[in-house]
Amino acid sequence: MQLFQYQVLYQFTYDVFKAIGCSENDAATATEVLLSADLRGIDSHGVARLSGYIRLWQAGRINATPSIRIIHETPSTAVIDGDAGLGLIVAPFAMQVAIDKAKKVGTGWVSVQNSNHFGIAGYHAMMALNEDMIGMAMTNASALVAPTFSVEKMLGTNPIAVAIPAGNEPPFVADFATTTAANGKLEILQRKKANAPTGWVQDQEGNASTDANILKKNGALLPLGSDREHGSHKGYALGSIVDIFSAVLSGASYGPWAPPFPAYIPMPENMPGKGLGHFFGAMRIDAFRPATDFKQHMDNWITRFRAAKPAEGCEKVLIPGDPEREIQQSRMVEGIPLLTTIVEDLKNTGSLFDIKGL
Repeated sequence: MQLFQYQVLYQFTYDVFKAIGCSENDAATATEVLLSADLRGIDSHGVARLSGYIRLWQAGRINATPSIRIIHETPSTAVIDGDAGLGLIVAPFAMQVAIDKAKKVGTGWVSVQNSNHFGIAGYHAMMALNEDMIGMAMTNASALVAPTFSVEKMLGTNPIAVAIPAGNEPPFVADFATTTAANGKLEILQRKKANAPTGWVQDQEGNASTDANILKKNGALLPLGSDREHGSHKGYALGSIVDIFSAVLSGASYGPWAPPFPAYIPMPENMPGKGLGHFFGAMRIDAFRPATDFKQHMDNWITRFRAAKPAEGCEKVLIPGDPEREIQQSRMVEGIPLLTTIVEDLKNTGSLFDIKGL
């Protein structure tokens, strides 16, 4: 494990995005979104994914200079075509459209087609916080998840993020996959040569497995809840909602036809839509009640939940967003830890463009 200061990783990542043809603004946006995952402790979605984006670009599946455009809209809604751009760029553009619409009419809802992996959902949802708005973000993803009772991979990890402003307290930020664990966490275990906890994955016959490499053996990730007895049908339903809002609603490809993130996996045949899909929402607080009143009550909500009596052996009750905020404060000072295998992967990616710095 090696520690890197944020600015070092920022400059390296920015230079790589510039090298594939991104504009200065787009490279800066993509870098900020990607590194927000590392800062918040979501290591599976940060610079560890950089080489994956570059391989998609090399395969002609990412357009480094997209013409992102609105193809349909009403005062409160829009559909955006991402022109096969980096989701790291397309998503902030779309979320800003949702925010701008909310400023005018109270709420804004935007679906996106023809995009790619957009990093962590939380970054995009949190864009609404500074405007006294509630933000929502979700996306469909590569089909790695077997629905309850299935052995066939039909859904992605399909995350949901909701960011809610408070007053004196930090905001409530929920950002979670609709699977028991995100695929990125499985990838981390693979690099560590460690087993997966029971309940994360199943083999190709539908049996429980702890093999972190099981996806390469036709196994599947499991919906949130792991199995029917523990509520996997609810995780399956949540993932399905994300798939429908993000892709069926926007005209992107959905279910087993969602484009895979690994560039070496061929694109599905007979895809019903264009690229990956996302869905964003922004709701102005004062469209419902005065923002000051709401934030005072959010402070009250947060402080009361934090004061809940912890179970034996537990230190305290947390609010969604607490762990990530604490990690970010620490990593901005102490640095971002990267596995040696990730550092080597980044160096190899940099060598493609004669970029050094790590």
